[in-house]
Amino acid sequence: MSINSFGHLFRFTTWGESHGPALGATVDGCPPGVSLTAPMIQQWMDKRRPGLNKNTTQRNEPDTVEILSGVFEDRTTGTPIQLMIKNTDQRSKDYGDIAMTFRPGHADITYHQKYGHRDYRGGGRSSARETAARVAAGGVARAALAQLAPQVQIKGYMTQMGTKSINPAHINWGEIDQNDFFCPDAAAAAEWEDYLAWLRKDDHNSVGAVIEVVARNVPAGLGAPIYGKLDTDLAAAMMSINAVKGVEIGEGMAAAALTGRDNADEISMGPDGPVYSSNHAGGVLGGISTGQDIVVRFAVKPTSSILSPRKSIRLDGTETEVITKGRHDPCVGIRAVPVGEAMMALVLLDHLLLDRGQTGGVRGPIG
Repeated sequence: MSINSFGHLFRFTTWGESHGPALGATVDGCPPGVSLTAPMIQQWMDKRRPGLNKNTTQRNEPDTVEILSGVFEDRTTGTPIQLMIKNTDQRSKDYGDIAMTFRPGHADITYHQKYGHRDYRGGGRSSARETAARVAAGGVARAALAQLAPQVQIKGYMTQMGTKSINPAHINWGEIDQNDFFCPDAAAAAEWEDYLAWLRKDDHNSVGAVIEVVARNVPAGLGAPIYGKLDTDLAAAMMSINAVKGVEIGEGMAAAALTGRDNADEISMGPDGPVYSSNHAGGVLGGISTGQDIVVRFAVKPTSSILSPRKSIRLDGTETEVITKGRHDPCVGIRAVPVGEAMMALVLLDHLLLDRGQTGGVRGPIG
């Protein structure tokens, strides 16, 4: 059994391969009456699409999304929404040399060990190309959130490329869309530009990254204790993105170095309800949102497809060296930013609907 669906009440299933004729998503559980058009989804697809600048793969896909069902007269009907994105610039011949060879760092070997038959063209389902379908589904979630919780804002950005990090004091959301790296620190973005150019052209190498996704104005009360935790689903959502190797909520791993006094976010009463002195919890306590910013970070490994030779084995067990040809991202973390935003939107909408179904939005009074 292959599990290709995610979510509870708002659920999406992705389908398709990197070099197949198309890929897409089937979205089920979207409330009826939500304003939705292809251009509304396309604005998010354009942030993720390849070939936009020299710092990402030069595979030039328009990533045009088509809505095949579930929408009538620009409004959702409450039935499954089928989204399709055609592949138009795949070059499968680039992968002929590795049809019988396992690329180090890729899922080639584990797919073969599990299924005994794999699509070696671009990695099939394990390719980052699969994330285009998630962004399309996320576009539907964003449209529903805009109607059900219009105050919610979701923003993702890169905080680290390799060993090079932003200065937290220089974070400016206005800078994020002004450079190729979704970087909120203009000075860091300029440094990353030079570094990635050297890495790609001279070192024939790639590098990993850290992405932070923040959701502002999320209402308190989303999520449930134990198995229905909001942060459990957020962690699963981000970890499910291809190439992600670690996820943190709030302080994350750094919380291990704090004392209880340092870590606990003190609470006082403000004019509009509880006010927290800090946000070490990342906006989630006991699996339930506090009303503060939801803060999630995830680490993306370096792209494994590089022009530097790496030792591996062939299908017959003989040893060999692999140089992966083709068009690949020198830092796949760049285009992972809009994917992280999409997954945040998908989880938040799902939990908003779950809460509405269980509590009707009723909250315990304070003050």
